[in-house]
Amino acid sequence: MTISTEFVAGVIAGGILGWIVDHVFGTKPWGLIVLLMLGFVAGIYNVMRVSGFAGARPGRGDRQEP
Repeated sequence: MTISTEFVAGVIAGGILGWIVDHVFGTKPWGLIVLLMLGFVAGIYNVMRVSGFAGARPGRGDRQEP
């Protein structure tokens, strides 16, 4: 449930911000399209972050010597 909420929140936030940008600057439909796509990407990133798929890879300093 949390993962789907993270994705939907990103898309909705992008859509709302895009609509506001279009309404204020008169750039219909480009603000909505661009910010909706950015919201989609942010939603995917949030899903990957929450699920642990986008975790940090161990670097050279993170290895433990036997």
